[in-house]
Amino acid sequence: MVQALIAEGLLKTPEVIDAMRKVPRELFVSTHMRQYAYNDTPLPTEHGQTISAPLG
Repeated sequence: MVQALIAEGLLKTPEVIDAMRKVPRELFVSTHMRQYAYNDTPLPTEHGQTISAPLG
């Protein structure tokens, strides 16, 4: 996902790129949604909220 966002010119800041590579996005969504963790879309969390799309 990060490479695709870089290739599209949407991710440019080295610090943001580094953070997105280090923090496992799947840790913020429920187990049954983990297969979608790296899709560029908002996902529901287990607390009735959503994790934003990476650049949304």
